[in-house]
Amino acid sequence: MDVSHILDSLNARQREAVSAENAPLLIQAGAGSGKTRVLTHRIAWLNQVVGLSPFGILAVTFTNKAAGEMRARVEELLGMSVASMWVGTFHGLSHRFLRMHWKEAGLPQGFQILDSEDQKRMVQRSIRGLGLDESHWPPRTAMWYINAKKDDGLRADHIRDEGDPTEQQMIEIYKAYETACNLAGAVDFAELLLRTLETLRNNEALLQHYRQRFQHILVDEFQDTNAIQYAWLRLLAGDSGYVFAVGDDDQSIYGWRGARVENILNFSDHFPDTKTIRLEQNYRSTSTILNAANALIENNSNRLGKNLWTDIGEGELITFYSAYNEGDEAKFVVERVMEHVAGGGQRAECAILYRSNAQSRVLEEELFRHAVPYRVYGGMRFFERMEIKDALAYMRLLSLPEDDISFERVVNQPPRGIGDKTISQIRNVAREAGVSLWHACAEILSANALKGRAATAVGNFMKLIIKLRADTKDLALDKLVEQTIKDTGLLEHYQKDRSEKGEARVENLQELIGAAGMPVETPQDTPDISELDAFLANAALEAGEQQGNEFDDCVQLMTMHSAKGLEFPLVFITGMEQGLFPSQRSIEESGIEEERRLCYVGITRAQQKLTLSMAEHRRLYGRDHFNTTSKFISEIPAELMMEIRPRLNVSRPMPSPVRRQSIREDNTTGLSVGQRVMHAKFGEGTVTDYEGQGAHARVYVNFEEAGPKWLVMAYAKLEIMNVA
Repeated sequence: MDVSHILDSLNARQREAVSAENAPLLIQAGAGSGKTRVLTHRIAWLNQVVGLSPFGILAVTFTNKAAGEMRARVEELLGMSVASMWVGTFHGLSHRFLRMHWKEAGLPQGFQILDSEDQKRMVQRSIRGLGLDESHWPPRTAMWYINAKKDDGLRADHIRDEGDPTEQQMIEIYKAYETACNLAGAVDFAELLLRTLETLRNNEALLQHYRQRFQHILVDEFQDTNAIQYAWLRLLAGDSGYVFAVGDDDQSIYGWRGARVENILNFSDHFPDTKTIRLEQNYRSTSTILNAANALIENNSNRLGKNLWTDIGEGELITFYSAYNEGDEAKFVVERVMEHVAGGGQRAECAILYRSNAQSRVLEEELFRHAVPYRVYGGMRFFERMEIKDALAYMRLLSLPEDDISFERVVNQPPRGIGDKTISQIRNVAREAGVSLWHACAEILSANALKGRAATAVGNFMKLIIKLRADTKDLALDKLVEQTIKDTGLLEHYQKDRSEKGEARVENLQELIGAAGMPVETPQDTPDISELDAFLANAALEAGEQQGNEFDDCVQLMTMHSAKGLEFPLVFITGMEQGLFPSQRSIEESGIEEERRLCYVGITRAQQKLTLSMAEHRRLYGRDHFNTTSKFISEIPAELMMEIRPRLNVSRPMPSPVRRQSIREDNTTGLSVGQRVMHAKFGEGTVTDYEGQGAHARVYVNFEEAGPKWLVMAYAKLEIMNVA
């Protein structure tokens, strides 16, 4: 039999994996080693050489896009349609199974699937049905709890509360939610897997049918499987099934959402007679980039072990830039992007990666300033994010209570008992009287047109805005933002969401405080505009810029997690600072190995050129950080890196006796690092940095009371305080 069309395009290790004899197989597929090619060619081999029907093969992957690509490649290899083949995600295949076996699963034939918003509403109704206060038991937190338990294969009756009253209440919410779903004939995404597992486990005849049908099970991204997915696979494989697991333990980066790297590390223990094949030839990156990745990941003790190599060539050295601050870092990165474009390159060939979503703000501002189109991959621009728009809406109300759009956005955010019926009543009064919603509220309350809880809730909302306006009237802008997100309950509201999204929202709100601490340039023809209004206008302008789409030639911004599976000629990894990357939490909670795997993923996204950067001083989440270099930098061999600028030791000069002297107006700044200055609003401080020329010259001052701030010299009106 001629199998050239299956094997010719493969290297030796890939051929070994594709043509392996029947046995449990663990394919350690390193980054850029052609794992999708191996999976699809294995299916072709099983069909055309082993003689297995493609409909007797089960292939599981993690995204619908990957499943579609796999199906298309298999069709091309086999020369036939495989539309009915069982290729899909865990959730997609489970859904298919439950549609076929709804009776055995105890579901109505027309059962409905709840998306995340539908699920939230169902949880919300369950909480209300128990008579609980949503402010103390947020629906999203309860939803996160329920999904996490289902991912561990646990029903409410299986959970032990250990005498913990919070756990007890969560279990009751879970039970009420289960009852509501059963009555409605609805299942959520986590339920798809759990119900499939239970149906197979509780029906021996059905289980044996599928074990006999699917004797070959192929799994992509095996390192990302969680507890229930692994249980699902082991149950279906039994003792006679052949699992073909393709994955990379060095790219296991989703532990925070339930993925268990132990599943791949212990694969040979759970599947006896496992044969392991390593795919180590990389077709993506230069040897310099791969050698850096290999050296870094060798510091992890809990791994199977492999060493990536390539015949592409050595390539350029890795660049490391130690910036003075986050603004300097952003400027450096954007300038490198612009140089690449000026040299004939495409913007879309450049990816800027960061550990935390909040880091994107400064990068976005610099790209915006230079009119460089960009796209936030898998997310929104900073000023378009829900929690940021919530906070900005509150601040717009402080500036202008008649702002109806902002009023409607936050009147019940976070939830304070002002329902749709009450809001509709307010709208009607406003329309009939020709006044704003704010004034309509005042009229309704004065006329006692609202009763009970609704009247109290609306009255409390108005009192909140009025009090907040008075309390923040004379505050510096960053302090105003900080007090706003705290007093309105926004910060506490998002802190209750313990998912990764909730954590990111909290970080973004804290970063908004940092953004408010930076100087906002006021147009010269509008000198009377307040600092708050200038900030809000700037936010609106940046949010109003159209986000580039995937087909535009624009720079790609993304988190390290979002970058997995992608590749770019030029990659910039920013924020290489101890406490940021690796994160402080990972350092404190012994999660350093997953952080190192995340860095490994980031490095191996680069095809031709990798640039790493850090900021010695960074204002992030509203706080100042004086940083040391990430330990990951020291784990990369020095001969592979070129450092553009020596790192500086950042220190705060000690205060000293002073006398005042006016700054000369004919000088760009008239200042030097370490100099003491006086500001009419912020008081005394020390100059730690300066940049720019002319009207846009900026100075960075560490004020004793107000903290560090960038100020535009044209508006700062600083006084030099010389040593007496």
